[in-house]
Amino acid sequence: MIDRKHKLSVTRQAKALGISRGSIYYLPQPVPDTDLKLMRRIDELHLEYPFAGSRMLRGLLGQEGHEVGRLHVSTLMKKMGIKALYRRPNTSKPAAGHKVYPYLLRNLPVVHPNQVWAMDITYVPMSRGFVYLAAVVDWFSRKVLAWRLSITLAADFCIEALEEALARHGRPDIFNTDQGSQFTSVDFIRVLKTAEIAISMDGKGAWRDNVFVERLWRTVKYEEVYLRAYASVSEARAAIGRYFGFCNRTRPHSSLGGQTPDQVHANQQAPIQAAA
Repeated sequence: MIDRKHKLSVTRQAKALGISRGSIYYLPQPVPDTDLKLMRRIDELHLEYPFAGSRMLRGLLGQEGHEVGRLHVSTLMKKMGIKALYRRPNTSKPAAGHKVYPYLLRNLPVVHPNQVWAMDITYVPMSRGFVYLAAVVDWFSRKVLAWRLSITLAADFCIEALEEALARHGRPDIFNTDQGSQFTSVDFIRVLKTAEIAISMDGKGAWRDNVFVERLWRTVKYEEVYLRAYASVSEARAAIGRYFGFCNRTRPHSSLGGQTPDQVHANQQAPIQAAA
């Protein structure tokens, strides 16, 4: 994928492939084909049963004939960056230097574009291997403002997507994420604070707090990712880019009064309201 002997610099190659700069220095360990097949199926089951933890997923896989232990399912879930979504007691504390911010969107009317942006990460299977997809979404218009692919879960690809969204679309009043290490990292928080954006974070493991991004993951996987078998990161980047372009420019949303996300986002005084 990256040719360190090519006349193009490694950084420029990474940009052309649509992967984060930090990922190019990571030497991936090969993942067995059996694990890749299990991860693909776990991802599909997670979309259908987001409340299912490793024990339940192991049972569901067993019903389909997959002989796999619960601990192995748990290991694959961690590799994929997914976890069961449900409300749980807030008994854990963030790591030193990683502050968790309060959730600011409860009962908040979201009535115009650039009032609230949200960001999340999801796992994307390919024909051999996988990547991670991060996207910044405007809550009111449902517009995908920026996105990045990465072969690791390091914070840099999230920071790159955030910086692109800010450069292209201004800044929101509130930026909402989960409590993932990428979003509580010092560098990620610094970008938001420098732009004077209010920071909102979902409750740990909370059920569907980041609801609009969760809906985006469902549609992009069923309408794009699961219909293909990307042979490379560059192929995945091109195909996902086309899909997001279709969603933003062409696809009408019933919740937007039949308008497209681009139309609503461009009209700062849109007469409809998007529920928070």
